[in-house]
Amino acid sequence: MNRLTQSMILILLGGAVLRITTVSTTYLNYVKPGFRPFLIAAGVVVLLLGVIGLVQEWRGATAHEDDHDHSHAPGVAWLLTLPVFAIFLIAPPALGAFSAKAEEPQARPVAAAEPYDALSAGTVNEMTIGEFVGRAWGESADSLVGQQVRLTGFAVPSERKRDRWYLARIQIACCAADGVALKVAVLDADMPPENTWVEVVGTWKRPPSGKLEPGIIAPELTATSITSIPQPVEPYE
Repeated sequence: MNRLTQSMILILLGGAVLRITTVSTTYLNYVKPGFRPFLIAAGVVVLLLGVIGLVQEWRGATAHEDDHDHSHAPGVAWLLTLPVFAIFLIAPPALGAFSAKAEEPQARPVAAAEPYDALSAGTVNEMTIGEFVGRAWGESADSLVGQQVRLTGFAVPSERKRDRWYLARIQIACCAADGVALKVAVLDADMPPENTWVEVVGTWKRPPSGKLEPGIIAPELTATSITSIPQPVEPYE
């Protein structure tokens, strides 16, 4: 790989990063929204490095046509093209049902920084799956008793029980690489097609023992309605 090719790859790589962060929301399939400014800055820097390399190569070729530098970079440098092809040709989707099925035992959600707010009686309380699981496993489990909640996630079949399915969502700290699957068992409702995004309204089912052991089994939700929806712009919690 010569210097001209290296510069072209840098331009393509920087352009790919800028494309998924400025003209689309594809970057949200891989990182949290707060990383957007850093990705844009990195894309600009890489793009500029590629442009500077092209300019220097062109000037060198013009000034020293008979004594051109034909040095090559190691062949492994071609691996830099893989992210470009992945972004432009494949565009890997957000983590979904496959990742959630492989998550055993049930993952612990990231603890809330502050105590959960009180739920409103007589209305449907919208919350994340992480909050629902956190409430069901914690001291605030009683706050779910008799309360209708609305959860958003994708459908995942149980690998152990044929008649059971889960509403799941991936929770990440910074990027998809550290994602963990949070799941809620949905009762009294037929499962939509696997990986379908849905909103489920229902009520928490208290476990027979009165308390769930954190990390052992998923909390249960008795569904009253299920509505199919498009994948959210931000697929992760």
